[in-house]
Amino acid sequence: MKQKEASARIRINKLLETSGWRFVDDENGRANVDLEPGVDITKVGDDFELISKGYIDYLMLDDRGFPVCVLEAKREQVHPLSAKEQALDYAKSLNVRFVILSNGLSHYLWDTDGGNPELITEFPTQQALSHRSTYKPNTQDLVDEVVNEHYLSDTFKLRQYQMEAIHSIQTAAKAGKNRYLFEMATGTGKTSTAAAVCKLFLKTGNAKRILFLVDRIELEDQAVKAFKGIFGEDYFVNTVKSGKWQNCQVVVSTVQTLLAGDRYRDLFSQIDFELVISDEAHRSLGGNSRAVFEYFIGYKLGLTATPRDYMKGVDEVELEKNNPKALELRNLRDTYKTFGCEDGKPTYKYDLKAGVAAGFLINPYVVDARTEITTELLSEEGFTLDVTAENGVSHHLC
Repeated sequence: MKQKEASARIRINKLLETSGWRFVDDENGRANVDLEPGVDITKVGDDFELISKGYIDYLMLDDRGFPVCVLEAKREQVHPLSAKEQALDYAKSLNVRFVILSNGLSHYLWDTDGGNPELITEFPTQQALSHRSTYKPNTQDLVDEVVNEHYLSDTFKLRQYQMEAIHSIQTAAKAGKNRYLFEMATGTGKTSTAAAVCKLFLKTGNAKRILFLVDRIELEDQAVKAFKGIFGEDYFVNTVKSGKWQNCQVVVSTVQTLLAGDRYRDLFSQIDFELVISDEAHRSLGGNSRAVFEYFIGYKLGLTATPRDYMKGVDEVELEKNNPKALELRNLRDTYKTFGCEDGKPTYKYDLKAGVAAGFLINPYVVDARTEITTELLSEEGFTLDVTAENGVSHHLC
């Protein structure tokens, strides 16, 4: 006999309640979930087995009591995407933009204004849907935006290769891509380039709020200072730990801050950020850190000087046959695949060689700087020291 806890209705109701949705008025506010006319939730069965058509509509309401999202619920045995057409028709009849498709086990969020249903692990909150409802993405506006050397400001001048990096995103977006990778050598101004990307998405309406992830506190402070200096009063920038991120256009955080106690799940809905940028992506996407990055739905950009190519020289067919787990791990850790660059080519590349040739960088060189102490330490005899104690006895230390 199937366990009651595994049934679709109980799972869906629990997910709604966990995200702050209410079926009845309580101390937290008015009920904000309604059912289609003529349906009594207490009489439909734990897996909607008493519903002849095999699905049921939940209406999720905004803070004024108007429908903001249609939740099309299916039985566990039925794939939720099979309800797309019914859900879309119902959403259109109510002039509702968002649709959730769920069978209690798998869930998809569909912004019917554009794009396809995207897999989610939890339901968005009322606040998150309200935030998203004013988000009006337009890829063509992003592609057509003119980015020149003074795009950030009259006093800040982008270098030619930084403009080329921005143009590469526009080209990729035109091709339908929503993940991008910049491979740029240390010292080439990745943060300034990221600031220009932020402005591109914010100005064209393709993002309302952006998350900038770093892997060290020092980099967090550095990024906030740099962004504030570039944007001035145009966009608000702050850290997650400030507690004032809701009104910011650019939010900066270390991955560790969000990972601690799964804080990212407690603080954010999956649709709170339309663009997530990972600085030093080759490091900040390893291990559990990847969960933070992949949690959010939307555009993704990775910045790195040293991408990790875990698929180079690998016979994927042979590895899948002999050790599928190892192949899966390599795919997860591969920087190129994470950002949709399966061919091993980043969206844009500006390496040390190009920077040196243009006069922006210099090649590293080795300086042999030795002291008497280091010379002795490296000798066969090693470092020795004669010490006279207070009692006048001498000691020979090696």
